[in-house]
Parts: sequence; C-alpha cells; structure tokens
Amino acid sequence: MVLICALLFGSTVMSIRQTSLAHSQIVRFLSQSATITGQVVTDPSQTINGSYSFIARATVISNSSISYTLRVPIRVITPRSDVTALLPGQSFRAQARIVASKEARVAALVLISSDVEVLTQASKWARGLGAIRSGLASLSGDGDAGALIPGMVLGDTSKQSAVFKASMKRSGLTHLVAVSGANFALVSAFVLWIMQFLFSTMKFRLSATAISLIAFIALVRPSPSVLRAAAMAAVLLVAQGTKRGRDSLPALGFAMGCVVAIDPWQARDAGFGLSVLATAGLLLFAPFLVEKLSTRIPKKLAQALAPPIAAIVFCSPIIVALSGYLAPMSVVANLLAAPFVAPITILGFIAALFSPFAPLISSVLIWVCRFPAAAIAAIAHWASGFSVLNLSTGRAGFIIVAVFTILLWVLKKWFKQIIALTLVIIISITWLQRWPGGDWQIANCDIGQGDSMVINLGNHRGLVIDVGPDAVAEDRCLKALGIREIPLLILSHFHADHVAGLPGAINKRTVGQLWVSVNTQPIIESTMVKSALRGVDIVTAVRGMSAGLGDLTIKVLWPTLSATSFIEMPGEGSQINNSSIATLITSPTFTIFTGGDLEPPVQQILIKDLNPVDIYKVCHHGSRYQDPGFMTALHPRLSIISVGAGNTYGHPAVQTVDALARLGSEVVRTDIDGAIAVNVRNSRLLVRKAKGRFNLIRWG
Repeated sequence: MVLICALLFGSTVMSIRQTSLAHSQIVRFLSQSATITGQVVTDPSQTINGSYSFIARATVISNSSISYTLRVPIRVITPRSDVTALLPGQSFRAQARIVASKEARVAALVLISSDVEVLTQASKWARGLGAIRSGLASLSGDGDAGALIPGMVLGDTSKQSAVFKASMKRSGLTHLVAVSGANFALVSAFVLWIMQFLFSTMKFRLSATAISLIAFIALVRPSPSVLRAAAMAAVLLVAQGTKRGRDSLPALGFAMGCVVAIDPWQARDAGFGLSVLATAGLLLFAPFLVEKLSTRIPKKLAQALAPPIAAIVFCSPIIVALSGYLAPMSVVANLLAAPFVAPITILGFIAALFSPFAPLISSVLIWVCRFPAAAIAAIAHWASGFSVLNLSTGRAGFIIVAVFTILLWVLKKWFKQIIALTLVIIISITWLQRWPGGDWQIANCDIGQGDSMVINLGNHRGLVIDVGPDAVAEDRCLKALGIREIPLLILSHFHADHVAGLPGAINKRTVGQLWVSVNTQPIIESTMVKSALRGVDIVTAVRGMSAGLGDLTIKVLWPTLSATSFIEMPGEGSQINNSSIATLITSPTFTIFTGGDLEPPVQQILIKDLNPVDIYKVCHHGSRYQDPGFMTALHPRLSIISVGAGNTYGHPAVQTVDALARLGSEVVRTDIDGAIAVNVRNSRLLVRKAKGRFNLIRWG
C-alpha cells in the first residue's frame, strides 16, 4: 500500500510539472527569435565545446507583436564569455533563438549570440558568496592538488584536467569532487563539535548545525544535486546524532519523498539513485560488514573498510549501467583517501570563508590542504592504473550486477563458494579476451569517433598515426600495447577527432619527431598541438617525402606543398580533410595505406600511385564519400574502419563496407570489434579483436 501511494504521489507530481512546462507560453516561440528576460539560477559554466551554459528562470518573453509574463526554467547557452560574471539572482535581457530542449527539467533551450544586458546587480549576499567561491579557486594553486581543493570543498571542478577527471572516475574517487552528503556531514559535524563549547544543550547545538547546513547550501548553490545531498546527509546526521540507526530508514524515505516533491525529475536521475543506494548501504549493510569483518581483522580497520564496500555493493548496478565497469581497487583507494578528506573539507571551508577579507589566512590554510590533496591525487593516479571489471553498459549490465548482488545476499551461506566460482569464470573469460594477446605488428585503438593507429617498432616503441579525440582512451590503448616511446608521430590533419587525444599519447612518453599537414586549420587544434610538443622536431609532410624507421619505409603521397581547392562535400569540411597526410608504409612482411580523411577528389589523383596493399586504414571512418576506383587500386586484404559506436554521422556507410567486401577484403570496425591488433605470420594476417565472443564480462 505504501509503495502504491508513493508511486501515485511521484507520478502525480511529475505529471503536473511536465504538463505545466509543455503548456507554457514559451512553446509558442519555438524555432523563433524573441527577446527574453530571465533571472539567473545557476552559475554559468563553460561546456566542452567552449560555450557557456546556465539554468535561468524566464520571466518575460516577447517579439514585435506579443509579450507574455511567465515563470519557467530554461537552459541558456551562449558563446559570450562575459556571462561568467553573472551571479544567481541577477536579471538579464537578451535577443535569443528559442528551440526545443531534450532536458526534461527545462521548458526550452535559449540560444543567445548577441550581447546580454544585465538588468539588476547582484545582492550583497550573492556577491559575498561569489567572492568566497572565486577566492578559493584563485588561491588553491595549480596542478592536480590545486584543482582538487575547490572540488572537494565547493564542488567546483573547472580547474581539473580531462586526464585527472578520468583518474578520479576510474579509481572510484569522483564522489570526493562533487558536493555530496559527506561534505554536508563533515561541515555539520564540525559545527556541532564547535557548538559544544558554546551551548550545553543539544537543542541549541542542532539548531546551529541546521543554520550552518543552510548557509553551506547557499555557498555551493542550491542545485538539485546539492539539495539531494543535503537531504541524504541530514538522514545520516539524524541516525548518528540520535543513536537510532534503524529509525533512520523512515527518515531516508521521507527525504526521498521531499526531494522528489521539490524536483520530480530527480526520480529519473542516476545521481539520485546513487545517493539513495549509497545512504541505504551505509545504514543497512555497513553495520553488518563491521560485525562480520571484526571477527577476522581489527575492529578499527573493519569500521574503515565497511563504508566504501557497503556503498559500492549497493551502488554497483547503477555504476555498471552508466560506466560499464567496476573498479575493485576503488575500495582500497577510498580507504587510503579517507584520512585526507576531513582536513581538506574543513580547512578548505574555513579558507573559503576567509578568502574575501583575509587572503593571507586562506593562503596558509590552503597551503596545508595541498599536502593531503596531493596525496589523494597520487592515490587516484595510482589506483586508476589497475585493471577493472568491464561489463556491458545499460540495461544488461544493470541486470547482471543486480541479480548477482541479490543472489549473493540470498545465498550468503555459500558466499565463499559463489565468490570462488565467479573468480574462475572471470579469469577464464579474461584469458580468452586478452588484447593485444601477445605478438602484434599493427594495432588500431578503439578511441571512439576518431583515428589512432600504431605500428610496433619493438622495445616498447611505436609509430603512431593520429591520436583520436579522447586523451584517456588514447593513453589507455598505448599502455595496453606497451608503448613508452614514439620515435615518429604523424597527425594526418588537425581535426579534433585526430588530434584532441594528444595529451594522453604523450603522457609519460617521449616523441622523437612530429609530421603535420600543410593546412594548419582549425587553428585552435594546431596551436594546441604545437604548444604541447614544444621542443619536438616538427616536419611539414608533403608529397615526395620518404623516410626510414627501423625496417619500415614511409612514403608520403599527399598533400602537395601548394594549396589545392576541391569541391566541398556536404557538411564535411572538405578542404581540411583533403589536406590529410597520406602515407604508404612498407615493411618486409606487410604494406599499409593510411589517408586520414581524404575524399574522392584526392583519392582519384592518387590512383596512379597505388598498388594492392595488405592493410588499408579506411579514409574518413568509412563515410559514403569514397572513390570506387581508389578502393579497387588498393585492393586490401584487410580494411580497418576506425569509428565510434552510435555516431551521428552515419559512419561507416553501408555502401563503403559492401564495396570493400566485394573486393574480397576482410572488414573490421572498432565500433563493433573494439580495438584491433594484427600479427603477420607467414604472409597471413592474424586479427585479434578486443571485443570477442564474450562481451558481457571481461577484465582489463
């Protein structure tokens, strides 16, 4: 009955909210331009593509003929960097284009390209909170330790690099850099401890703690995730402060109901599920673990191990559904990081409060914080280097882990036997799926929608052609291949899907020489490359060049030194694509042709220079823009298509795959087969795919 009432309540609130958004007057302006007046709700932040985004509350929308007063949430996106000066509560007006949004919690997506007119100044309260946030960020310093402190104290991850974010995620420490229930619990517990010296009764101490919690919410911004964390933290504080752990379960249910009533879209948010499950794990499973572990290990150690294990066990179905893996080393990482969390959170909070008017005191406190912060950063990098248990993402991964967790709980008297059998199965499947699986000559990394090929030069050295769009995936692939030195790096052209992964490729690796295209567009990417490889010999590769590298001969077939104009293919950026470096690589045992994103106009020019090859790295991710005569001239035995799963470009095109198959070529593609490793033995191409027959579970 309670469950039915909860479902009815939740669905009713959700329906009312969605109906109000769907029938808002703003929908009359979809796909049109309008003047919009709004009030800032969240701090503007920079997105991956360089634009700035924030949630606002639209109050007036109008055009030349009509005007409406309203009060609905909107998502604002603009390239104007001056919006970063806006603070929550300020009103603004701008000319914008209104489009439909896939984000359920907002009525529309508002795209602003013109100037944003600020109508009201921020309140003293908002300016004070903004000064605290910016003060902590500016004083925290550089490096991973400096980037970690604002994240752990205020949830500000803007200073963190992509590699560090990936290390935190893979090591299971991401929750430390998000404002979570633990942040609220630590701050509130600190205030509660201070209040014992001021007040003798618990009533006044709890009142002061509640006030501090409200102030902290205002400081870190009352976003849905923060309200969710505050609710869960309140549950844990009630359980701990009243010494009535079992009675905290109804409180947890009440907190869930309150959060969903305030923001019904939380019910569809994975973060909400993780918060609820982690809290339930700490309340239900952690005491059981402490009791069982205490019989075999010291009680203090059992109490330290139980919370991260309980949280991971309860959250594992959702974690796998989202990320596709479980990191056993995250238990160890959380255990090692635990002693450093409280000093950073508490001292960092005090430093943030002092930063607007006593920066010297803040600097001293932050200097102290940097030592534990550096320790956590080192733990994250260390733990992220260990293998993880990869499972299928989405519904399949969720069901596998959920069923296993339930069975483990129901059949807990056979706990040891189940764990032993599980380990045997995982180890057996891992052995069958190992990649690259011993000797290899050529490898193509699975780095999403992009290109990255590696040719083995021996002694942990490799010729790398393009580095893909993802620095983390590129680094992981080169680690799996054992590459520690890159004597020659060839970047076919400067599109991001071929060069953005450079930080991962050069992470703890040396580069001897870099070959680049004559076309330096896009200028942002080419500038990034030259800055990252400052001091490396950079050569502009042009037609007619050749070089020897070990037993390899590398011949450059394209581009020419002078600029060449070609017909633009629809929406493809053809001028840059057609300036890609095309190479013919020959060794005693194999030949390879690589051509970046070359399109038919250049492919036709190169036909006269081509002979059949063993391996063809298919141009432009197998797009439909291919010249049939070009593919016939190459007549490859093996065609490798580097492409991202579920990409929006339609790559690879069916006609391209069929044309290669008709030539008798074996076609492999990274979206289906994963990373590819080729070993040439007695003129035979032995292909090993990272995604084998057993793709649900693998260790790596």
